[in-house]
Amino acid sequence: MSASGAGPVLRSLAFEGLTRFDYGDVILASKPPRSTDDPRLWAETLFAPSSAPVWVKAAMGLRMALAPLLGLESAPRGVFDVRKVVGEEALIEYADEHLTFRCGVGVDAEAAVVRVTTVVTFNDWRGRVYFTPVSLAHPLVVHAMLRRARRALARRS
Repeated sequence: MSASGAGPVLRSLAFEGLTRFDYGDVILASKPPRSTDDPRLWAETLFAPSSAPVWVKAAMGLRMALAPLLGLESAPRGVFDVRKVVGEEALIEYADEHLTFRCGVGVDAEAAVVRVTTVVTFNDWRGRVYFTPVSLAHPLVVHAMLRRARRALARRS
């Protein structure tokens, strides 16, 4: 419940300092029994190349090929590196002149839930044009990567 008693409240590092965003989603998955509660490890596993199904890797390759047509640069190395960890959440963030991407990967050990919160802010028209088709596939991509990360971290426990 929120402080006012009105209902649940969603908090995430992904929202920190934002006054607005243009796209957002929250994807939840159950945390496998005895798997780690470390949000950094969850984020690093989620964004590891091995967590991306072949179709996601192909889509990323297509993105890299098409981005220059919009005047966008290729994503730099380390774009999905964890920037900080606070409590039970890790933050991945990338900002350029066209868009700002933030992803909070949170682990609620008590509820046995892993939460992936994504927000994107368009900084100009190129960011909007680039991300509009990406937004259609984004939930599918995150679900697929989260399934693979769950399997990988369940095997480690």
